[in-house]
Amino acid sequence: MIRLDPRGKPNRALLVGVSEYAHTRPPHGVPGGLPAVEHNVDRLREALVRGRVFGEQEITVARSPSLEHFERSLLSAAAKAEGVLLLYFAGHGAIPSAGDELFLQMRNARVVAGGKAVFPGAEPFTSVLAMLATSPARRIVVVLDCCFAGNAAWVRETLSDKHRLLLMMSVQANHRIDAGDPGTPTPYTAELVRLLEEEGETGFLDLAEGMRERMAARGLSTVRGDGWEPQWRAEPGEDVLLAVRPRASEEHEGATDPETRPDPPDDPGTPWLPLALRTVLLLGLLAVLTAGTYGVIGLVGYLRGGDTVCAPPLELRVLTDPDLEPTIRTAADAHLTSEANTLDDGCRRTGITVYSAGSSDVVTALRRQTGTWQEPRDEDVNPQRDIGPQPDIWIPASRADFARVVEGQDTDAVAVLEAAAEPLAYSPVVLAVPRDFAADDVEGRTGLPLNRMIEDLAERDEDARVRRPDPEFTDVGLLATIGLYGADASVAAAEQRVAQPGPPSPTAAELLCTLPDHEDVDDHTAALVPEFLMRSGVGCDSTTRTRRTAQYPDDVPGVAPVFARVRWQGADRDEEARDASVAAFQDWLAGEQGQAVFADDGFRHPYKWELMDPDEKADGVLLTSPVLDRFARRDAMEAALKEYRAAGGPGRVLYLLDSSLSMRELWKGPSGAPGLLKQSLGGLGGQDEYGVWAVANTGGRSYEPLLELGPHRRADAERTLDDRARVRDAEADPHDALDAAFEAMERPGDDNRRRLIVYLTDSEDSGQLSRDRLDDVLSGARRAEVPVTVVSLTSGGCDPGRPDRLIADAGQGRCLDSGDDPGTALRDEVARTGTGEE
Repeated sequence: MIRLDPRGKPNRALLVGVSEYAHTRPPHGVPGGLPAVEHNVDRLREALVRGRVFGEQEITVARSPSLEHFERSLLSAAAKAEGVLLLYFAGHGAIPSAGDELFLQMRNARVVAGGKAVFPGAEPFTSVLAMLATSPARRIVVVLDCCFAGNAAWVRETLSDKHRLLLMMSVQANHRIDAGDPGTPTPYTAELVRLLEEEGETGFLDLAEGMRERMAARGLSTVRGDGWEPQWRAEPGEDVLLAVRPRASEEHEGATDPETRPDPPDDPGTPWLPLALRTVLLLGLLAVLTAGTYGVIGLVGYLRGGDTVCAPPLELRVLTDPDLEPTIRTAADAHLTSEANTLDDGCRRTGITVYSAGSSDVVTALRRQTGTWQEPRDEDVNPQRDIGPQPDIWIPASRADFARVVEGQDTDAVAVLEAAAEPLAYSPVVLAVPRDFAADDVEGRTGLPLNRMIEDLAERDEDARVRRPDPEFTDVGLLATIGLYGADASVAAAEQRVAQPGPPSPTAAELLCTLPDHEDVDDHTAALVPEFLMRSGVGCDSTTRTRRTAQYPDDVPGVAPVFARVRWQGADRDEEARDASVAAFQDWLAGEQGQAVFADDGFRHPYKWELMDPDEKADGVLLTSPVLDRFARRDAMEAALKEYRAAGGPGRVLYLLDSSLSMRELWKGPSGAPGLLKQSLGGLGGQDEYGVWAVANTGGRSYEPLLELGPHRRADAERTLDDRARVRDAEADPHDALDAAFEAMERPGDDNRRRLIVYLTDSEDSGQLSRDRLDDVLSGARRAEVPVTVVSLTSGGCDPGRPDRLIADAGQGRCLDSGDDPGTALRDEVARTGTGEE
């Protein structure tokens, strides 16, 4: 046996605990909530951190995620893992019938009984394995603590390559189990954590074999009265290291961590009770044991007199602007381990989850959709799916966003917002110009409106171009648009200055990353980005071929993140503790340690022109910025967004859905081709036109219209797809289908609609195109001047040189594969073409 030691490589653990469910009432509700699961993920996370194989920042906890949130988190973790990828799931599991597929039920799960039960809002384990398979990780470990977990075993057996996948299941197939006392972890995970916390090295096989022994010793039964028997599957000889705990003598030598030091009676910082009192309490609990095992696990752990046992910390959810997410995430990580977040007994006060979403979507949801956010009523408008969980804290990039919400909020809103009086930091929006064509004096870099700077740049470089991130997705793009739509500019002329083939980059960071993709653009294109990116950089910085100089337009407001508390109606069970945790994080962000994070990332003081850390000035920026239009106004942002949306008007999207026989394994569920298509319809509104073609060679045609081009109500369109979209016993001909699509999308003389072709495929038929036929497709894509977004459901389908990537590039669009979170990315692409849901 060879045990893989993944230390030193990027590892990832995704811990999914579904303790709360949105639908629990008959006839379609799940059995109910699982409070014990909340303890599971907290205890397991701490055990993995102390196990030293996974770094603290390599562990993600998803608390009661929606199906969409789960898929995004899983694909993200899969893409980043190179050593070991660990997926843990605790929640309700379901099967249609004995011996059938296992479904992992997420927060928005329902049960629809019939000839064979179906489970909307649940992820089939087959789809989980498909998403895991996209990971470059050397080993993949899956741990399931749910009813019917053993049914996952046969699904694993269908894999052609099983050596990477090691599977632990809490119970044998076709059996339900009890979650136990709500105040403690579930029985299976409680023992799992104990094994991980044992001294020495712990690998997968240690856990798998140890769990059988531990559960057998406890003598527990499944719901139907059979012995509770955990299961595991791995190829012979396969193992992977999951935790390393030092020996007690090594761990306590010089230790100062309250979670690891000894527990002497005279130590006032450690929970301690006299031996006599412990004995009395434990004897008094014997009566409880007769009623069941689960009620005493947590209390016995607390009284045992050894290590401190910490209660699960309260979790805060922080929603922020996409361009701010890296900085806010860094700040949250630093706060978690700070003294401000540490209680007297060494336990943490708070955990923090940071996530981002499109700025316009967030403003709309907080202003008009808080009731739907709190309790989604249908699939057309669902902020829980499209944005994420209800936030406790919102950090937009401008206080004007806060004003847009509170001054236009519905009277029946169920969320109340309070914003801090002062911004946390400040960063001007700059024109980042290639060094060879930047203004060569301070006067040329400052004191001018944006459009004048663009004109001057064009005089210095006849090939100059300017790019701006998406004004609907990030505030940076909208702030830049305020300057573009200045007093002396028409909207049409302003948009022409930043016109580009295909959709704009969603964020400023991605904008800087995409410029190097085109050699003829990189050395001649200026980018409208926040100044702090010149300091903190972006993930692709090492590939950027040109150095840039910041110019400071005086009519573009800057980025000024503000801290806003969000209180939700009915969410008062832990209101006092949550308010205290929010206040502690806010004070920390505004204090010395929090401000140091903003300083390190290149921000300036909110009411000064100086950089927070002058010693770390980025190359190409001014030490002291000029007088600028510092803060955005609500009316200016609203007007710019309205004019931007009106400039393009409604859009037209034609979907090509590969329906050939090879798609049969990529068809079902929300991550299948029809599911991804339906999710993207949220980016289209009532004035947009769209249609769907099934691409398969049947009846002498290369395609069959499933939905004619035209305006549609989303619910009607989805019903039509459910009824008509199916896999055909035929091959696809992308050459003829795309050629027909280019012709169908030709622009009439008086039609200014934005257009987009979306091709969803497994890449098999594209890869078999002959060179001549592929060249014909590429030529047609260039002539049509219609952006083409290709969604490849095959790992690596969008690698450089692959046919789908070539088609997307020729069509000035994007190629999306499993590494791009295709559900979210496709919706964003479609939303930039359409007007979006009202």
